[in-house]
Amino acid sequence: MEVTVAGDEGSIRLDRVLAVRRPELSRSRLKALILAGSVTMGSAPIRDPAYHVTVGDTITIDVPEAVAAEPAGEDIALDIVYEDDDIIVIDKPKGLVVHPAAGHETGTLVNALIAHCGASLSGIGGVKRPGIVHRLDKDTTGLMVVAKNDRAHQSLTEQFADHGRTGAMRRGYMAFIWGVPNRQSGTIDAPIDRHPHAREKMAVRDSGREAVTHWEIQESFGGRSGKPVAALLACQLETGRTHQIRVHLAHIGHPLMGDSVYGPHFKTKSSHLGAKSQAALAALDRQALHAYLLVLEHPQTGEILHWESPLPKDLLLLKSALRATQ
Repeated sequence: MEVTVAGDEGSIRLDRVLAVRRPELSRSRLKALILAGSVTMGSAPIRDPAYHVTVGDTITIDVPEAVAAEPAGEDIALDIVYEDDDIIVIDKPKGLVVHPAAGHETGTLVNALIAHCGASLSGIGGVKRPGIVHRLDKDTTGLMVVAKNDRAHQSLTEQFADHGRTGAMRRGYMAFIWGVPNRQSGTIDAPIDRHPHAREKMAVRDSGREAVTHWEIQESFGGRSGKPVAALLACQLETGRTHQIRVHLAHIGHPLMGDSVYGPHFKTKSSHLGAKSQAALAALDRQALHAYLLVLEHPQTGEILHWESPLPKDLLLLKSALRATQ
């Protein structure tokens, strides 16, 4: 930050000038920055808060980025599918945020993992993301693997970057979508980047990074009229972009059921469902997406490990209700 002393500010204390001109910094914060040598004029630090400035002086404040506080362990129950000295695989429930962020500083998967794994948890992913090599959205359920040491973290990071192109890695999802595609299977190859206007969203954009999703219809569902209204897809990722499946399926006109971010305009389609299906969808209150399959090479032994997770109760209820309207 730069501050140039104006005509009515000459011959007064440095800390007072800065407090007026940079009100977002507290007096105590400014004093600490001055004493630390982070406030300079030219190339020379000014370490005296009472230093008297003169008109025309240009003062530079070097404000370092805040260091993220290390998350604390919390006693949060985990559905552990597999665990050894190198990795832990969990079946994530809906509503669980993976790592601390603005608005979710506590109660996250990371907080639970720190309590469960203790000092062994890998720190390569950063202070707030120890051991995390991939993530699931807050309301997406299913399988996640976490590294428990640096060696495992490095191996898993490489496997996720490769996404099965040359190795064993496979990630599969079950997705309930609006409408039924006009063919049995397909591939969506469309780059993904930040949405140009809504920064919390992603979008298919030419400027984006490569994103490839393979899909296959598992089952289709008719509505009240008997016409197809929804389908269950099995999707596999060849890349791992943020919100990839949600963005890709919305892009081809078949957004996830219950997705208020990428498919809000499809909400009226629920009127085509039977009463039980409408109730099940309303009770779902999330995007209908579940990470059911995870295959990877163990980072220590090289063994190919395979896990599958059944649909959680809310998606089973939705599936049963959709079948009942046929």
